[in-house]
Amino acid sequence: MTITPVTKTDLTRRRMLAAALAAGVGAAVPISTARQAWAAPTAPAPVQLTLPRPTGPHPVGTVPLHLVDTSRPDPVAGPGHHRELMASVWYPARKTGYLPHVPWMTERAMRAFLADVGFPLDPALGPLTAAHVGAPVHHTGHRLPVIVYSHGSDSHRGDHTITVQELASHGYAVVTVDHTYDAFSEFPDGRLTVPAEVPPFLGPRDYATDIRFVLDVVEGLAAGRNPDIDGKPLPQGLLGALDPQRIGAFGWSKGGTATALTMLADQRVRAGLSLDGPMQPTITTDLDRPFMMMTAVFTRAAMPDVAELWTHLRSWRLNIQADGAIHRSYGDYATLIPQAGKILGMTSQQIQDMIGTLDPAQAVRIQQAYPLAFFNLHLRQRRTHLLDGPTAAFPEVKFIP
Repeated sequence: MTITPVTKTDLTRRRMLAAALAAGVGAAVPISTARQAWAAPTAPAPVQLTLPRPTGPHPVGTVPLHLVDTSRPDPVAGPGHHRELMASVWYPARKTGYLPHVPWMTERAMRAFLADVGFPLDPALGPLTAAHVGAPVHHTGHRLPVIVYSHGSDSHRGDHTITVQELASHGYAVVTVDHTYDAFSEFPDGRLTVPAEVPPFLGPRDYATDIRFVLDVVEGLAAGRNPDIDGKPLPQGLLGALDPQRIGAFGWSKGGTATALTMLADQRVRAGLSLDGPMQPTITTDLDRPFMMMTAVFTRAAMPDVAELWTHLRSWRLNIQADGAIHRSYGDYATLIPQAGKILGMTSQQIQDMIGTLDPAQAVRIQQAYPLAFFNLHLRQRRTHLLDGPTAAFPEVKFIP
């Protein structure tokens, strides 16, 4: 496995949260050390965080996968070890009533994540998703179009669950992946890996290599092969259910850059979406398939690398931006941070410093509606007017020519 350097614009969650807190209380310190600057908690008692339910007609199922890429040695784990990844498949499901909902993160991973960012929240308060673990697949007579999701630096595969479960509820199979050594990831044997504090760090090209391996996994599932290295039984109907001819991809931050790099290297991805990707390293190769950018901080005006990519998009392209959005606005934090802030007694200003001034409820609707419309158009040929231009339903969303 070749590991490449991280560029200066690959923001880590720790640095972003510290910067946001500095803007609110005047000093760049870990959140845990700034609790004395917060107001008294307004909630009478801690309550479990929640995620908004998806709007599609189908309940959602999910299953974790333990994957090993035997083509890539793992220099971190040592001789004889290969690149290991945890992934999940999300899909439209049936017979879900008796099955538990899967948590946003495992409790051990959640504990490590909260400790890493210095957020003094009880890990047991982590949200549940809408997905039921192991539920049978809902079949409509057609194979399911597939979307692969790639997270950002210091993150995890549940980072954009709002969008992932929205897509699954509308009939997509979504494969999410932890980029090991840049993710909080727990393996079936109890091993916990966290983002590396020392080199080697993973860059966007390493992410893209992970994604291309996941594309191989998708083809294996479509052909009826179980890719789980432990031979874990898969949900009823999953083998053979995926459509390898209709694959899209999306990612946030570094994952957005990796999405573009994957498409340049692999024709299997027919459409790609970047959620505020910095597009470093600079991309100077033409991309001949549909690509959409939802920008916030890494805009074409502010980032020459993003502007450079735009000039190389030779097929359908779109750049939208929501007023008041910052880097974390297009993700689960738009709704989770306000809830956590209420428990912890954070001020409105501190919350805004972390998620922007875009209304959280509207941020949720934006990340549900626009990715779905994009993939419906390019993987299903289902056109709506949402991508044609500004609309009264989303007055914050601007179309950047």
